[in-house]
Amino acid sequence: MRAIDSFRNNMYTQLAERNLKRQKVRTILAAIGIIIGVMAISSMGVLGNTLKLSVEDSFGDIGDRLIIYPTAGEDSVTERQVGDIERVRGIEQIIPFWVTGEAIESRDEIYYGTAYGIESDKLSNLVELEEGRFFKSGSTECVVGNRLASELELKTGSKVEVDGSRLRVVGILKEQGIGIDISADGSIFTSFDMYEKLYPEEGDGYDQVVVVVEDINQVDSVKDDIDETLNRKEKKVEIFATNIINQEIDTAFRSISLFLMGIGSISLLVAGVSILNVMLMSTMERTREIGIMKAVGASKNDVLKMFLYEALFLGILASAAGGILTVGGSMGLIYLITKDISYFFSITTILYISAGVAFGIGTSLIGGLYPAWKASMMKPLDALRYE
Repeated sequence: MRAIDSFRNNMYTQLAERNLKRQKVRTILAAIGIIIGVMAISSMGVLGNTLKLSVEDSFGDIGDRLIIYPTAGEDSVTERQVGDIERVRGIEQIIPFWVTGEAIESRDEIYYGTAYGIESDKLSNLVELEEGRFFKSGSTECVVGNRLASELELKTGSKVEVDGSRLRVVGILKEQGIGIDISADGSIFTSFDMYEKLYPEEGDGYDQVVVVVEDINQVDSVKDDIDETLNRKEKKVEIFATNIINQEIDTAFRSISLFLMGIGSISLLVAGVSILNVMLMSTMERTREIGIMKAVGASKNDVLKMFLYEALFLGILASAAGGILTVGGSMGLIYLITKDISYFFSITTILYISAGVAFGIGTSLIGGLYPAWKASMMKPLDALRYE
């Protein structure tokens, strides 16, 4: 409190406050320029960050996975290779499956989608049900993707035909969107036993294996261990780490945010020019006053401080107002885009707003430097003669 009182009672503080109040309209117009600039920079950064967080959430559930499939010239991922993968440390779950393109029929309607053979308990870790339940092992039951159900007008209890065999739909999945490990929306899922009856030529190996890693930070380490285990002598499998998607998203949206903030900074540069103009006009109008101050003992440093305090006050007040308005505006914008304002309460969002406020204050000070220097360099006699 003492520091605040000392600052408020400071001569330069009182002079700066008085001079800003002299030309209220001019001061308000300069402040509006700073407010708009701060809002532009902060909002652009927050918007880019929100989009990044939203997309990362969409892919976040698969960032801890490795997708293993046979390399060119190999037919499948063998049971032995799956056993070798199980011995690698840091793995939470291994999900092998078969997959093939297939025509799916229902009431004379045909949908060309994908058929999966997978254990029911493993499938529940990759997708979510919208209605019904998962199939039982060894049964003629199946689960279908949301888009497939919509296209063929399926519901639980409906019958579909796959490669001449009739299956009963017992579950419909929630819409997944773009899938990296499996593509569920246009697919049909059944048990290993049923899949082997549909496609007896598949053999003993698997088309793909999804590995869920215990710690997302250890994905690359586990990938290297599996690669060392399976491809020690010659390359047998390809391994794709899904965390690379998150890394690419982060890099892309960081660039987008910086680009948007760069666009917003143009308005702050305009505000800086406005402050420069305001301060120069103020210097000219107060030339005689500066001459009197110097005649009674004010130093160059005193005059310099007085003008810089004015620019600093204007910058702090206008930037703070811009930051507050950005908070309200950004929350509303985020809700309209994502229907979830929790994205606003991230550290990066607060940093973008803080950066906008700091940039606004810095621009104000830079805009006031030349006028302050010019005022401090005036000679007392020349200033007193000024008309």
